Amino acid sequence: MAILCRDCGYLEPEIVEGRCPSCASPRRIAHAELSELTIAHIDCDAFYAAVEKRDDPKLQGKPLIIGGGKRGVVATACYVARRFGVKSAMPMFKALSACPEAIVLRPNMEKYAAAGRQVREILETATPLVEPLSIDEAFLDLTGSTRLHGKPPAAVLVGIAKTIEKEVGVTVSIGLSYAKFLAKLASEIDKPRGFAVIGRSEAKVFLAKLPVSSLPGVGAKFTAKLKRDGFKTIADLARLPTGKLQKEYGATGARLEDFCNGRDPRSVNPSRKTKSISSEITLETDLRDADDLKPLLWRQAERVSQRLKEKGFSAGTVVLKLKTDTFQIITRQRPISPPTQLAERLYRAAEKLLQSELGQNHYRLIGISGTDLQPEQEADAADLIAKEELTRTTKLESAMSQIRAKAGDGAIYKGRAISLKNLNPKT
Repeated sequence: MAILCRDCGYLEPEIVEGRCPSCASPRRIAHAELSELTIAHIDCDAFYAAVEKRDDPKLQGKPLIIGGGKRGVVATACYVARRFGVKSAMPMFKALSACPEAIVLRPNMEKYAAAGRQVREILETATPLVEPLSIDEAFLDLTGSTRLHGKPPAAVLVGIAKTIEKEVGVTVSIGLSYAKFLAKLASEIDKPRGFAVIGRSEAKVFLAKLPVSSLPGVGAKFTAKLKRDGFKTIADLARLPTGKLQKEYGATGARLEDFCNGRDPRSVNPSRKTKSISSEITLETDLRDADDLKPLLWRQAERVSQRLKEKGFSAGTVVLKLKTDTFQIITRQRPISPPTQLAERLYRAAEKLLQSELGQNHYRLIGISGTDLQPEQEADAADLIAKEELTRTTKLESAMSQIRAKAGDGAIYKGRAISLKNLNPKT
């Protein structure tokens, strides 16, 4: 049974009691399959909060919540705040009730995206097979690491964690296994700065005690259905005869049968496509009038436009998202041809969708998504829309972007967005 030092990556083929003989660290992990497993999941620890604490040493040791607004939700909370029961997606009023001394900062997505890109670049030095799941987590396939780096994947992962901590200033937790969903489950076992392993020998035993909601693709509605059908744990699913789950739930059931028996046919896919780019805000007060909602809609269009440009996409469909004061979610979509990166065209399409919903409800959330993503080369073809208007709009938005890059997001607004300054939404 091999033993790995989680601080320096020193790997011994057999367990030797005590501290690491290389760096004297007590943080060591032993597992019989440690030198064989190749699929990893890396997840940054409380990422948004970690970046803020990195940039402001005065926040160290204090409870920190990233979110904002009495009616907003927690985007993330540092581990100090989590000890008080604060969780991601918790309403802010509940979070502040649980931890009244918490410091609250609004998200700075541009700063987090920059840190996320740094993390991604470090991951790609270890293997080209990196599948990002979000700004702060990814799957890695390290099958060739022994040949490429001269050491097994487990030791390579320790090196990655050290580099991220040194160069980006945040910590990560690592899950190592032979299957993607098991690697992801492993990364949640020992946070923060964790390193956990789930091998073939213990996979079924480990899974058996978990709730069915732990399986990939099993959301709240499907969990409720499975519970109604008598399945509460993964063990309940695993004991069924082969083919029974597929018979009951179709293709989804076939996938469940694989997962609950420790199988995952999915490979790490570095070309995993971005499906949509979005921006939304939760409002401090419920709104229903066009004069209140349209300025908010414009700012979301600007943010989606900026993100499309940063990621090299254009949107072929615009989706409007609204949440009513009774928490009903309404989505409406409209194709846009040619696909666009321009905030003006995103806004015009979304405004038409919004117009049909005005006067019917009060809304507590409004957002825009760009979907049906196309390469940026397809954006805003001049032969399909008025060339003069296109040139004017492109130049205007480019100039505004340059001013904001130098002087900040609040340096310049179109007239239709001015009322935002008094609404103070959670972004």
